[in-house]
Amino acid sequence: MLDFKKQSFHPTFDDPRDVWVFDLDNTLYAAECNLFSQIDQKIGEYVQTLLGLSPEEARKVQKHYLLEHGTTLKGLMAHHSVDPYHYLDSVHDIDFAPIERDDHLRNAIERLEGRKVVFTNADEKYAAQVLKRLGIDDQFEDIFDIHEAALEPKPKPEVYDKFVGKYGIDPKRAVMFEDMARNLVPAHAMGMATVWINTGSIWGQADHDPETVHAETDNLATWLHAFLNR
Repeated sequence: MLDFKKQSFHPTFDDPRDVWVFDLDNTLYAAECNLFSQIDQKIGEYVQTLLGLSPEEARKVQKHYLLEHGTTLKGLMAHHSVDPYHYLDSVHDIDFAPIERDDHLRNAIERLEGRKVVFTNADEKYAAQVLKRLGIDDQFEDIFDIHEAALEPKPKPEVYDKFVGKYGIDPKRAVMFEDMARNLVPAHAMGMATVWINTGSIWGQADHDPETVHAETDNLATWLHAFLNR
């Protein structure tokens, strides 16, 4: 069970929590890096070229598919038979220079006792590059990516079932960190503790349910250090 102290936004656990599940984009690195903004632009350009739309029309289709299918990719696959490998290679062809080594984050993650896994809607190739740039690529047991999820994205509950099944995780021993509030809903339903990285984005706040968020922060590393030092 959780004894959640809202005043400090740092939960304490009656039961041991020793599995640490991290989303990637805008969670392990700050949204201010604008890395995902590059990807977002690439997705828009992909939709624009594929469907012969104006930038404005492509943007509407992109976000409609995101909300309807969980990712723009799933919508493009469902309606336009897009090759997911070509799509992912295209939209992840970005400049990684804004991502810098983060020793403050590394130190916090090193101090966490137990298993640590990345759970992302991106692909492993891209995720590995981000982790290496941050200097934390040796801190995680594995990366559970969109291919491991059979191209089904969070927040579909079956993806979480597949995730915990692959690693033999007891959700009641896990804590999940995520910037998309709606992606914490299935985690909470399984029994995971949840920490929402609130970037201020309207997409991150979509379907936000306070009852499914145990803690909230705008900076993962700062929160982890405060949690570990409590």
